[in-house]
Amino acid sequence: MNVKLINTSGHPDPTYETERSAGMDLRAVVTGEPIVLAPLQRTIVKTGLFIELPVGHEAQVRPRSGLAAKFGITVLNAPGTIDADYRGEIGVILVNLSQEPFTIEHGDRVAQLVIAKHERADWTITDELSETDRGAGGFGSTGIQ
Repeated sequence: MNVKLINTSGHPDPTYETERSAGMDLRAVVTGEPIVLAPLQRTIVKTGLFIELPVGHEAQVRPRSGLAAKFGITVLNAPGTIDADYRGEIGVILVNLSQEPFTIEHGDRVAQLVIAKHERADWTITDELSETDRGAGGFGSTGIQ
């Protein structure tokens, strides 16, 4: 699939790091001083990237597992959705869930971008839904083991 890209970041274009990678790393554009994210603080980190996706596709902004596991840094609205008609700069909403401040420098890899196909739903209005064994059970109703 071909996706149009404008890259004003000064960093290389996003790429897949391995042959089987699903996501491409997004790098921070930080002008001036580094961003210091205090515990429980959130911020929007700019990337300098603008894309044009084909209709029927979305870009998902997802956390990087290493940042989450080592530092408690995650994407607040994960996955963030970039629609095919959005033309603005890609921003990443990061939150610090740790008890320590976290510093974001220009060029740091802060999230990953996954391109995915999606369907659009046409609603069929009804008064009842089919029965299943699960029914309305949710939020852990099937247990943890």
